[in-house]
Amino acid sequence: MPAPAPAKDGPRINEDIRARTILLIGDDGHKYGELGIDEGRAIAEEKGFDLVEVSPEAQPPVVKLMDYGKFKYEQQKKQAEARKKQKVIELKEIKMRPKIDPHDYGIKKGHVVRFLQSGARVKVTIMFRGREMAHTELGRKLLDRLTGDLQELATVETYPKLDGRNMVMLLAPLKRPVPKATPKEARAEASAEAAQ
Repeated sequence: MPAPAPAKDGPRINEDIRARTILLIGDDGHKYGELGIDEGRAIAEEKGFDLVEVSPEAQPPVVKLMDYGKFKYEQQKKQAEARKKQKVIELKEIKMRPKIDPHDYGIKKGHVVRFLQSGARVKVTIMFRGREMAHTELGRKLLDRLTGDLQELATVETYPKLDGRNMVMLLAPLKRPVPKATPKEARAEASAEAAQ
């Protein structure tokens, strides 16, 4: 006995519909009512459409007349459009030591500023070695200083916490409101566009 064919993605169409009777809905929304499957196939063939099972659990199953290839294409376009609109939030990481030089601190802070301005979240890690673990308050002071320096650009999403030999803090960029044009500026832009 051969193994059953794997189930394909999507609804059953045309010959794949197993029910003897169906509730048929036309391509324009017209309800044909309860029909035999052969009668439904004849109507679909006559109109040049496919029978697509839209509600297989119903008794009898609800089947709609439609161009299945076109329907599937439109679904794929909608999914692609949704993926385009989806915003991926990046997570960047900066690592520092508790005894960082002031110049190096400035450079690292500059990197954090650049990441935040590009819209990425930033994970700041202070790494402790050896006896530095006895003075974790130095790492906390450094992170507090960084938070103070960046208060106009970022909010603290996860406050500093010790994770093994590291102290970790997560910064998120502030959501800035889009500045609205004043009525005077809007009129000036409209007249400039009209002049072109």
